[in-house]
Amino acid sequence: RLFRQEGTCYQQAKQVLHAAVPEQLQGRERETGILRQFLREHVLGRRPGSLYVSGAPGTGKTACLSRVLLDCKDELAGSRTVVLNCMALGSPQGVFPALAQHLGLPTATGRERVRSLEKHLTARGPMVLLVLDELDQLESKGQDVLYTLFEWPWLPNSRLVLVGLANALDLTDRSLARLRTLPSGSPRLLHFPPYTKEQLTCILQERLGQVAGDPVLDAAALQFCTRKVSAVSGDARKALDVCRRAVEVVELEVRGQTLLKPLPGGE
Repeated sequence: RLFRQEGTCYQQAKQVLHAAVPEQLQGRERETGILRQFLREHVLGRRPGSLYVSGAPGTGKTACLSRVLLDCKDELAGSRTVVLNCMALGSPQGVFPALAQHLGLPTATGRERVRSLEKHLTARGPMVLLVLDELDQLESKGQDVLYTLFEWPWLPNSRLVLVGLANALDLTDRSLARLRTLPSGSPRLLHFPPYTKEQLTCILQERLGQVAGDPVLDAAALQFCTRKVSAVSGDARKALDVCRRAVEVVELEVRGQTLLKPLPGGE
């Protein structure tokens, strides 16, 4: 009973240090605003287009887009939103049957499947927002899959808005150079830089500020963590993991000490 009382703050700290999408993303106000504006211009404005979002792991790409999709859920209710993680697909070609299934199209094979999707995306209907996370998993010989996807928004009468997320900064220049010859040009680019020491500190302080009582982690310890992580990667998930592990270590130490304490009024 005594440990449960003393250990509540550690349980709360571990919960707030998770990597799930928070209500507010510290240090990513600019990027969040650009994503929101892009969706409003293209999905709500019925203007097909594409956006390529790049950045190293843990820089907030997926979290920001997820937050914007949640915040704009009511605004986007009149359109179809399909979110695919390309890491879960068996092959680059697997993106087409996965998309067809989400859109409720009958199963087809090979080129017929691509033609069926093109016909659907250029017919009358609501705008389709296609989000492809881990987009670099779709790279293939000749890059035919990526070219097909990024050319769809520019088909006559297209109603597709494509948002691709990947780690590589140069994927569009390296793998999709041919898109520059199109009248529309390459997709719009948005880069997420690594988090700075100050931004990581704000993220950790905001999370841990939700725990009642005395600070669970010392301010100097937070500064040490953010300085190390920002110097190596700027990965917010890594900073959260390090702090969560530190809380677990302290929790185990307290558990050991608590078990040795005499209970008040007892033997």
